[in-house]
Amino acid sequence: MGGKRKKGESEGMEGDNDSKNNNKKMKQKSEILPSSVKNKEKRSAVHAKLKHQKKVEKRKKLKARDAAEKRALELGEEPAPKQIPRTIENTREADETVCMPDDEELFAGNDADEFSSILKRDRTPKILITTCRFNSTIVEYANNKEFTSIIVVHTNRREPDALLIIGLPDGPTAHFKLSSLVLRKDIKNHGNPTSHMPELVLNNFTTRLGHRIGRLIQSLFPQDPNFRGRRVVTFHNQRDFIFFRHHRYVFETKESKQSDSKGKKAKDAKGESIAKEKVVARLQECGPRFTLKLVSLQHGTFDTKGGEYEWVHKPEMDTSRRRFFL
Repeated sequence: MGGKRKKGESEGMEGDNDSKNNNKKMKQKSEILPSSVKNKEKRSAVHAKLKHQKKVEKRKKLKARDAAEKRALELGEEPAPKQIPRTIENTREADETVCMPDDEELFAGNDADEFSSILKRDRTPKILITTCRFNSTIVEYANNKEFTSIIVVHTNRREPDALLIIGLPDGPTAHFKLSSLVLRKDIKNHGNPTSHMPELVLNNFTTRLGHRIGRLIQSLFPQDPNFRGRRVVTFHNQRDFIFFRHHRYVFETKESKQSDSKGKKAKDAKGESIAKEKVVARLQECGPRFTLKLVSLQHGTFDTKGGEYEWVHKPEMDTSRRRFFL
């Protein structure tokens, strides 16, 4: 009897294992990967179905998290800390050259660098922009005319592809790769800028090299912006790509209907709803827009033969996606 019972138990265990294996196989069959479907239409349908399932699951998780936070607040408990998503920016490799707010050496160097006279308003920026091929006569001409900087736009088949910014009279020279250029005429609903001095915004120039490039860019603009003109110029550094944008502030008045404490619309004596005006601010792009990528930074004015370089980008430096230099 004991032997028969053991045999029956083992048969039952084998049956349970078989049913579990069958369930796994059924799940694997139901989860068809789009790459395994040869027909294009069916493959796109499978992909859309999987995408919809992921979206539904994400919504369920968000609802459950919101409900847990609400329950914790009702019970007087602290809600669970919000999870910070992992991005390339917040997982970047540690860099010794990142500037600290208490770096006295850095701020002492700012008072003696090539841009201090412009940033202290001792000199007014005066820029020479040209598409001519660079040579030493351009520097001599610009120095004689008291220009503070030269911007050389390099073109290939009539399309700009590089930018050379030369500080005068002693440099430095920054060479940028230029891409993603969109002119003002190609921007939908673009604004027309005025002649007012713009406000300058520099973002994420955190390292010593980035700080130097930021001061070079800053020296191209007047240090007394006229806020009445509502112009703002932005250089945003993200993953060593510098995005240029030119906007103007637009203030609009919109009517919003008032409501009482119970959420009902407030009405006057005649029974008409009371409208309240509020001012809404938005940005209108003026253009152009483009993206810069630093290629090299050189001491002094541009010299391809005997120039001394502060920093040069090389292909072997791109060893990690989480390593940034600006």
